[in-house]
Amino acid sequence: MKENQITSKKQQTMIMNKLILSCIFFIFLLYLILRANSPPFKLKNLSINSCNKIPPSLAESFLHYATTNRTMQQKHDEISITLKVLEKKSPCNFLVFGLGFDSLMWSSFNHNGRTVFIEENIDWIHKITKEVPSLEAYQYTYETRLDQAPELLSIGKREDSCKKNLGDPRNSKCPLALTNMPKEVYEIEWDLIMIDAPTGSYYDLPGRMKVIYTVGLLARNRENGETDVFVHDCKRYVEDKFSRNFLCEGYIRGQVRNLRHFTIPSYRSGLINSFCP
Repeated sequence: MKENQITSKKQQTMIMNKLILSCIFFIFLLYLILRANSPPFKLKNLSINSCNKIPPSLAESFLHYATTNRTMQQKHDEISITLKVLEKKSPCNFLVFGLGFDSLMWSSFNHNGRTVFIEENIDWIHKITKEVPSLEAYQYTYETRLDQAPELLSIGKREDSCKKNLGDPRNSKCPLALTNMPKEVYEIEWDLIMIDAPTGSYYDLPGRMKVIYTVGLLARNRENGETDVFVHDCKRYVEDKFSRNFLCEGYIRGQVRNLRHFTIPSYRSGLINSFCP
């Protein structure tokens, strides 16, 4: 009897947590809608015709999360860091490594922008895009293994090819550079990049070593301005060491829980000479 009561309480707690997360998400979306669609308040201009409809993409997001019991893959305070940047930059170009239950949320936060997802598992792409056809996702197979991380870190810190010629990653001779990803990755200037893939929790999985390095090249190679980069699971060895070395500690803007935020400037002007500040 006691076991049943304990199980029941756990189930109730899980349901409450999911409801709270859903409510928080709806508040975020409502804020974005009001911010994006409402003109400055003027009493004399108020009329029935001044009301705006909810954009289809946001309506789809409301419906999706209102009818699902899936939990977001990041915590509320982690999501909030990225949301604050999106509030300033959206609509913008947003590249996300990893496709998941929170992908529609990211796409909705970047309303009227372009949000692209890179995912290693083709079956997972089919599953998620079947549920949400509006998502733009591309498959890429990584050839690394997590147990190669110490060697790759040493190469990246030692080889001149990894610290110089910081142009298009496709032309890089550094062994850490990913040179054959979908062309969209290289041909779009990204305002935000989220690194939450590939998988890297066991030694025989790909790990994020080359993704982190390549993202650093993409940010430095933009025409001008800065790229905000977010690294999830940053307390793990690879995410911590590779982001500090190749996205640079000097570009860290903050960290909450397992999410680390970098702001990387363009190197195209030639005014920045060192790989890291």
